[in-house]
Amino acid sequence: MVATSISVEIDSPVEATRLWKAIVKDYDLLPKQMPGVCSGVTRLQGDGGVGTVIQIDFTPVNKDFSYVKERMDEIDEENFYYKFSYVEGGELGTVWASAQFKLKLTPKAEGGCVLSHTCDYDSLPGVSIDQAKIQEMEGAATGLLKTVEAYLISNPTLYV
Repeated sequence: MVATSISVEIDSPVEATRLWKAIVKDYDLLPKQMPGVCSGVTRLQGDGGVGTVIQIDFTPVNKDFSYVKERMDEIDEENFYYKFSYVEGGELGTVWASAQFKLKLTPKAEGGCVLSHTCDYDSLPGVSIDQAKIQEMEGAATGLLKTVEAYLISNPTLYV
């Protein structure tokens, strides 16, 4: 088993409060913005706070897995910090023994924010993650942010 951490930092022209509401609070935004990739998001337990479990279902375009269940481990709304873990689905059991994700939005004085996204995972024994897979994971995180960002820019009154 190999412990690995992958981090990306992305500048965004969108204010941290708006990105926070779109990415962390609005479960329904993902299937609306990426209907070709995500077919739905369902809250399975909890009230939207720590301990809440959601299931994200993917369309057949995702050939690696059809769903993932995420548990909210930490939420600090004042500091725009969010931590969650995969508890089922995704690449758990095939590639990863465990996976945790951290998201932090840092407002910039001149407007917009910096989004920091970290994935900490333990690979299964005998499974190695190559550089192409790491780049794919980084690209997926960046692509998701850019999709949400474009939507918020084109809808300036949403989440204000």
